[in-house]
Amino acid sequence: MNRPSRRAALGTLLALAATGAAWAQPIEIAAAMPGARMGGSTRFTVWGFDVYDAALWIAPGFTPNAYERHAFALELGYLRDFSSEAISSRSIEEMRRLPGGVQAPLQSWYGLLRKAFPDLRRGDRMTGFHRPGEGAVFMANGQTTGVIDDVEFARLFFGIWLSPHTSEPRLRSALLARVGGP
Repeated sequence: MNRPSRRAALGTLLALAATGAAWAQPIEIAAAMPGARMGGSTRFTVWGFDVYDAALWIAPGFTPNAYERHAFALELGYLRDFSSEAISSRSIEEMRRLPGGVQAPLQSWYGLLRKAFPDLRRGDRMTGFHRPGEGAVFMANGQTTGVIDDVEFARLFFGIWLSPHTSEPRLRSALLARVGGP
């Protein structure tokens, strides 16, 4: 690439970042969900520390209050290092808080999460695909890391971000910012 082309590409990237439109649909989402569009995106911060950037990719017809009935992808771009154990433990804690979470087989799901979520480093990208009526598929940096064929697991796991009962309602609102309907 010649010098002017690099400058033009960099200028375009900077302009997109400045407008908040820097999220490009990853190849794996485009392949798994033709016609998907971004429902919203945000940066998740806790006590002033940036944790991850999140984007929700939705298929046509998606409705927020019935998220478990729809195909979608949740993409997290990590801004800090996290162990598999820390991610899995926190996920189980959040799932427990949701309606139906206390009765769920959380301990067995913990082991499945540990297998699906590797240790993640700053810059790593994790994508979870919700498969309605089937479960979830997880990818780290474009490589499949786990498949969990359990509808209730998928409802509770993605409910961490999308349930009206989430512990982070502002995060939910940002992920659903461009979604119409109830």
